[in-house]
Amino acid sequence: MIEQKTEQQKYEERVVRLLSKDIEGKMTVYSGLTKVKGISWMLSNAICNALKIDKKRRIGSLTAEEIKKIEKFTKNPELPKHVLNRRKDFTSGEDRHLTGSDLELTHEFDIKRLKKIKSYRGLRHMSNLPSRGQRTKSNFRRNRRKGSGIKKKGIKK
Repeated sequence: MIEQKTEQQKYEERVVRLLSKDIEGKMTVYSGLTKVKGISWMLSNAICNALKIDKKRRIGSLTAEEIKKIEKFTKNPELPKHVLNRRKDFTSGEDRHLTGSDLELTHEFDIKRLKKIKSYRGLRHMSNLPSRGQRTKSNFRRNRRKGSGIKKKGIKK
């Protein structure tokens, strides 16, 4: 009993490096995977089910072999298309799933491409306005100061 507690504490103190992200060992596998940028709760659930890893297991108790399995699976997931975050990629035309810095870079390049071709969405990004059709009469205003409003009328003497 005492050995199990010390072993469990050892796993909780351990920090796991997964897909260039440090994750605390006391988190469960299900919630720990979501700390990586590009892995949602749905994808985390799909990874646990596909690799037959218990979701409630502590991430610190994973072996190096299991961590490599998870990394390999997230690089090229064999999942339905609706789970992936980069369907019909602009350059290659294939369905991919991006995580971490790759996701940030491709997002940045997509916005730069839209600005370069001066599409409507690109122009909206240039002027820091919403590109998805929201109303802009009262929201998305810049240089907001404390409103002056109506001045109080002073007593005239």
